[in-house]
Amino acid sequence: MIAAVLCPHPPLLFRELTGRQDVAAELRAACHDVLSEALATAPTRVVVVGAADEAREWTGEPAVRRFGTNEERRETDELPLSLGVGRRLLDEAGWSGETELVSLTWDAGDEVVDALGALLRQSTNTVALVLGEGSTRRGDKAPGFLDERSFPFDSATAAALESGDATALRGLDVVLADELMVLGRTAFRVLGALGRPLSARLAYDHDPFGVAYHVALWRYT
Repeated sequence: MIAAVLCPHPPLLFRELTGRQDVAAELRAACHDVLSEALATAPTRVVVVGAADEAREWTGEPAVRRFGTNEERRETDELPLSLGVGRRLLDEAGWSGETELVSLTWDAGDEVVDALGALLRQSTNTVALVLGEGSTRRGDKAPGFLDERSFPFDSATAAALESGDATALRGLDVVLADELMVLGRTAFRVLGALGRPLSARLAYDHDPFGVAYHVALWRYT
């Protein structure tokens, strides 16, 4: 394992959905920055991990059409949002190497999370791109409306990402995360299951739409 990148997966990371004014430009730039740094290590494989309604391996393309574009329907699988955003970020980074797309369920159990973490840890020359975001309840206009518990929860997540505290992420309170509508509750735990990195960098920590978005890079070599 070379490195792991964490990015959120809002639909607005698809540039064609933002209109004339790119409201997600800063977030997208942060994702590009850490992903480019990880890919500069010359991996031979990237594994994209996200949450979805089912656990499986995927092929296919991002399904931007579902968000209201005129994109024609393709015959291949339409990737779930998390993996679709990951696939797009890799394309924008110029990655053309081997790519695996893996989804776990939103409420994946500990054994599943740990098994995937072990597989990734033992892989060679690999970068993991993990997609997940924090609470969606950080304001009156947030998707989940306001829940004051979101702020300490997201602050603790950001601190763990910045310090490389894998144990804190792996032990995330899944019950509270579910109540706070944390779409990254599985992704954060997978990242934690990879173990403590040699170095950690938190590149983005904001909530522009009432949703906590974190972008981070963990290096293992």
